[in-house]
Amino acid sequence: MINRYFRAASASLLALALASCAAAIARNPLPVALEGEATVVGAGPTPVRFWGDELPPNADQMVKEKWAQVRANRPEMLRGGKRPVVNFLALSGGGSDGAFGAGLLAGWTASGTRPEFDVVTGVSTGALTAPFAFLGPKYDPALKRVFTESSTRDIAIARPIRGLLGGDSLSSNAPLAKIVAFYVTKDFLAEVAAQHRRGRRLLIGTTNLDAERPVIWDMGQIAVSGGPDAVALFRQVLLASAAIPAVFPPGFVKVAANGAVYEEMHVDGGATREVFLVPTQFMAKPTDGHLGINPRRRAYIVRNGRVAPEYKPVKARTLSIAGRAVSSLIKSQGVGDLYELYVFSKKNGIDYNLAYIPGDFPDTSTQAFDPVYMGRLYDLGYSMAQGGYPWQRTPPRFGPSVAN
Repeated sequence: MINRYFRAASASLLALALASCAAAIARNPLPVALEGEATVVGAGPTPVRFWGDELPPNADQMVKEKWAQVRANRPEMLRGGKRPVVNFLALSGGGSDGAFGAGLLAGWTASGTRPEFDVVTGVSTGALTAPFAFLGPKYDPALKRVFTESSTRDIAIARPIRGLLGGDSLSSNAPLAKIVAFYVTKDFLAEVAAQHRRGRRLLIGTTNLDAERPVIWDMGQIAVSGGPDAVALFRQVLLASAAIPAVFPPGFVKVAANGAVYEEMHVDGGATREVFLVPTQFMAKPTDGHLGINPRRRAYIVRNGRVAPEYKPVKARTLSIAGRAVSSLIKSQGVGDLYELYVFSKKNGIDYNLAYIPGDFPDTSTQAFDPVYMGRLYDLGYSMAQGGYPWQRTPPRFGPSVAN
């Protein structure tokens, strides 16, 4: 749907873009030799992010700290001789299709069966949803407003000429930044910090474009840091995770290394993975043994999009062909991520539950963010969850899929 919004402008300026030799925006990128020692400016002494494609060197300590916080602040989880239940919620990218996940969460609340999630992760549109989902049902009305009352002009300001003549994007995300700033305040971060101290985790995925690698941000740790830049950094990570490359401006994150300050370029987390839980190298059994715990883990994965192939005749034009190819690539990558999470879940004894937009629900949108379409999609997610969502237990096209 983003492609639809910018196709006309791109078509009229394609020849000009190919002929131009505009200078890039000046920046001070982090040298590759310093990658391993860069720390985020203004985030405090405790690391607030780690690579998403490898196990952090302090992974055992991170898990130990989480369970120490659970014992101190949620002792009921470990009482009575029952196995504690750890619920994960993973929210994927999908642009305006994020209305599906927002509706599903609200309908889940209405059903009376929505659990408190120990870990919430988000990418792109899922990153914008994740903090609200993390803080619980009281933010369902806010999610509904964002995903049913916003149009394209409430999210972006098109500036294709500037973008093609040396700028960093085809549009400004200033309207979206205003929405994020309205909700993500000092008080909002205080709520996130309080939940982090209870042993819950809010994780957001971006892509470090310089390194071509996924990055996972511990948003609760940012909130706990309490520094003067914490609110600004929290907002910046959310916007970076939703920064569709070339469409929205990237997030330039200031980092310090070897006594100097540099900039990392972060864009949409979906450029490297559409949805995630934790680094897939993590193995629960050894860690559980060291900590003397034996939790039951349940993963609820919301794919804000369709997963089945959709037939649509493509016009024999450059931009139509390119747009269709890119959308096919994104869908295939998203399905591949669902398979990867399935394998990871099986290795770690995690109960796998998947939700996605039904293939027979028509895409009637007339713009990138069409409030009428998003409202209908929200209502679909709501009604399905309110009635007891038929969670799929295997990835699409994997085999017979049995609902809970």
